[in-house]
Amino acid sequence: RVASAILALVPNVNNFRTTLRCIKLWAKKRGIYSNALGFLGGVAWALLTARVCQLYPNACPATLLARFFRVYCHWKTGDVAKEGSFPVPVLLCPITEGTLNLGLKVWNPKKFPRERYDLFPVITPCYPCMNSTFNMAYSNLAILKTEFARGLKVATEVEDGEAQWDKLFEPHDFFCRYKNFVAVDVVAVSEDEHRRWEGTVESKLRHFIKKVEI
Repeated sequence: RVASAILALVPNVNNFRTTLRCIKLWAKKRGIYSNALGFLGGVAWALLTARVCQLYPNACPATLLARFFRVYCHWKTGDVAKEGSFPVPVLLCPITEGTLNLGLKVWNPKKFPRERYDLFPVITPCYPCMNSTFNMAYSNLAILKTEFARGLKVATEVEDGEAQWDKLFEPHDFFCRYKNFVAVDVVAVSEDEHRRWEGTVESKLRHFIKKVEI
């Protein structure tokens, strides 16, 4: 339903799809495509891309890609929101409470205090509207903003004729940049048990990340 709603809300489906492919490739190359680890999953990246398409309805994919980084480099997120204010949610359409009175929870930071602390809310467009980035921790957001800034720098260089788009998709130099890191090994006695255990461990990693931050 979310995918269908997104396609119905973008001004040019072909431009959206082309831009989204580029954004997903970039996110995977830079190590920030993972909802389980507190970054963004496929739905969230699609929503971010769709919003840029709405803001620039007549732009070609190359322009949309450059504008993507410019928009989100300057987005008001939870780490810069002043006390008493909320981060600006990414919305493709107004949030609806639904017409069938199904009683499903809809994202609303004024009604649900915990949601005031969502760092970078990206809201799904159909009922029940939910935050697709609720897993995000401060360290995730800091890394994300660093990558947005790098993307903007590269996009600006491309527009000025000083670089090619290939530079944007260069893999992240994680092991060169970080001297110290935590590696998690998942071990089980069979392939089936390993698959289930791996899913369990992965689902707990975001909690581990938040505890390490504290």
